[in-house]
Amino acid sequence: AGGAKSTSGVGAGFGPVVSRIAGVVGESVGSASSVTRRIARLGSGESVESFRVRQAAWGATGFGLALAASLLAWALNRPPVPALLVLCVSGFIVGCLACDQRLSSQVTSREREMQREFPTVAELLALAVAAGESPVSALERVTRVTHGALSDELGRVLADVRAGEPVVDAFDSLAARTGVTSIARFAEGMAVAVDRGTPLIEVLHAQAGDVRESARRDLIESGG
Repeated sequence: AGGAKSTSGVGAGFGPVVSRIAGVVGESVGSASSVTRRIARLGSGESVESFRVRQAAWGATGFGLALAASLLAWALNRPPVPALLVLCVSGFIVGCLACDQRLSSQVTSREREMQREFPTVAELLALAVAAGESPVSALERVTRVTHGALSDELGRVLADVRAGEPVVDAFDSLAARTGVTSIARFAEGMAVAVDRGTPLIEVLHAQAGDVRESARRDLIESGG
């Protein structure tokens, strides 16, 4: 019991310090608003504070590697101490930057996956709506038979609707948080269709065709 109390006391004592250090370092390599936007686009429930602590841990790892290299260099040929200090600080900064870059890379990878999934999801939605289902019912059906990043985002929309948020607002939220233009247009189109009762089938088919054509052009350019 005494050991548990001691451990919790250490955690309580150092937790705020680590959070403050993580915040200072994080703001120097990426603003809180930027991190918040990328976490939302990633669909992660992680808080900015949690990300900052993880970023500081990456920085500490970089610092540790740089410190080990500095000690080895000192043992071999005694380089200037200021140079070793610069190396250690650089290792810490590189670690923090690597964590920030990894978050951006995860966002880019997820949004590419959503882009690839969109034509199929749009066609399935168009078929469901053509069969007489409402947009929300069509979404429920599609999310049951598809899996992936876009399906997860549509699941978040359905969860917001079930929690009491108006359907239009739920789609507007999807349009605001995504970084994929085609998904934003789709969400805006769904919001307008639900709000005004306008036909949706032609819009979904057209958007799916546009995304396929864009993917074909990108493939040709990559081949070139």
